[in-house]
Amino acid sequence: MSLAKRWIVGQTFSWFGRYRRLSKDYETLTDSSESLIYLAMTHLMVRRLRPCPMRL
Repeated sequence: MSLAKRWIVGQTFSWFGRYRRLSKDYETLTDSSESLIYLAMTHLMVRRLRPCPMRL
């Protein structure tokens, strides 16, 4: 695995760590964990699409 791909994987896991329920393995069902991962990545993408407000 190249260094760039390892960086991307590590960065993705650090983004997951920002979400409290994803930082530990609280879920008993894998479907619940998968749904939370989709939710976290959707939230990340929406935040990137939203333009930053201008600060004065």
